[in-house]
Amino acid sequence: MKLIKVYRCLCDPTRLRILNLLRDGELCVCHIQEILGESQVKVSKHLAYLRAHGMAEARRDANWMVYRLPAQPTGAVLANLACLQDCAREIRAFGRDSAKLGRLKARFERDSPICCAPGSRTERQARRSA
Repeated sequence: MKLIKVYRCLCDPTRLRILNLLRDGELCVCHIQEILGESQVKVSKHLAYLRAHGMAEARRDANWMVYRLPAQPTGAVLANLACLQDCAREIRAFGRDSAKLGRLKARFERDSPICCAPGSRTERQARRSA
């Protein structure tokens, strides 16, 4: 029955776009909101749904919530994320979102809260693990 929960996550275009963005690394709610052009409430609700079903993880960094794909995804999640990655090449919205993320990434790192700035806790932890 866990597979049904995964598929419920994947049956919404906004959640698919969010998962596609998270493939490139963690993002604040505000960044996802800006890229998708959706309200904070809508993005937060979709992120909460993904999180409740094991498709995303969150951490608080000061006042900001930062989301990423699960560090230890289930087999069903891995298989479906791989499928999503294959389909991403064919879905125009995914390409537009990825391009917009690429254009905005430097600004996010320069102007955003501590969670997204170079040297943030996650980046420091990754360097220590390497």
